[in-house]
Amino acid sequence: MKLVTYKMNDGAPRVGAVTKDMITPLDCADMLSLIQAGSQEVVRLVANADESVPLSDAQLCAPILNPGKIICIGLNYRAHAAESGAEAPQTPVVFAKFANTLVGHGDPIRIPPITKKADYEVELAVVIGRSARDVPADEALAYVFGYTVCNDVSARDLQFSEGGQWTHSKTLDTFAPMGPSIVTADDIPDPQGLRLSTVLNGETVQDSSTADMIFPVAELIAFLSRGMTLECGDIISTGTPQGVGQSRTPPVFLKAGDEVSVEVENIGTLTNFVEQE
Repeated sequence: MKLVTYKMNDGAPRVGAVTKDMITPLDCADMLSLIQAGSQEVVRLVANADESVPLSDAQLCAPILNPGKIICIGLNYRAHAAESGAEAPQTPVVFAKFANTLVGHGDPIRIPPITKKADYEVELAVVIGRSARDVPADEALAYVFGYTVCNDVSARDLQFSEGGQWTHSKTLDTFAPMGPSIVTADDIPDPQGLRLSTVLNGETVQDSSTADMIFPVAELIAFLSRGMTLECGDIISTGTPQGVGQSRTPPVFLKAGDEVSVEVENIGTLTNFVEQE
């Protein structure tokens, strides 16, 4: 099932289920409350809904507007680590984004004057469905509510000039487009067999598979839940494959007027335009 947060005519955000080209509005406060209610409640709400609106008329928001945590993983694809000149990490490389970074499908990515090297990164993002602490890897996928797509926009000049910490470079406003929907976990039985790609101004610049992850989704959940509770609605963005702008010859960075689309197989395509702030 595909679930979205959306607006009609700039109204208040609502939650709905997508079927083909229609949205069925669901009677719940927001996506987080829907996730907390569980999959059976999602099915009940869909069954009891009695109206629908055209998907083309809706403005899609980031699926979860204010998650408690946005946890990101760096250098988690073998080919990307190689193109970055780094050895494959022995443990996950972890950093964070915050809710100020979130925008939805069709929203602008705004590049502030403090960076000249904003880069794209397609990523599979995991939505946690219930509290998870000290979870073994072989049970970890049972804690997943669903999956979405994230563009982990990164200011490379800040990333490598601020003492080795990445958080500032990754948390500029609008630097985490997410969506267009959450696809529930029952529709993604194996998150390690998904193609993911980025198209920049009509040219494919990233094209890989989640099979190239160094630390699969289940291992990431197990690692992150050691001593830290993952809460319902928390998001884990699982890293990007090779082909990022900084590693191309010559390097390619986002600029005003660009159109960037990131896609994960069976989940959807997230498209944003770039503006100079």
